[in-house]
Amino acid sequence: MAEKQTAGRDNLGNFAPKFAELNDDVLFGEVWSREHQMSAHDRSLITVSSLLTQGVPQLADHMKIAKKNGVTKDEMVELITHLAFYAGWPKAWSAFNLAKKIYN
Repeated sequence: MAEKQTAGRDNLGNFAPKFAELNDDVLFGEVWSREHQMSAHDRSLITVSSLLTQGVPQLADHMKIAKKNGVTKDEMVELITHLAFYAGWPKAWSAFNLAKKIYN
């Protein structure tokens, strides 16, 4: 992930500064930058998969990141279709509605 993440500091910097620091500097700064170990594309596929199975609102932002990281519409459709059987049909429907907005 090339651009510096600031969502933690932007949203929680004054309220929860340590959490904001860990989010921006450790999770996105250190873990996501380990592209010699795993590409941002693959990290995005894994992250979107995990968030979809949890049914959490962060899925939308990570689908946008996935698109920036080169995850294609066809890959996203296949990911959601595959997970529908493991995560649940309603979660897949919700994910498809997000994906349609992001990939169209």
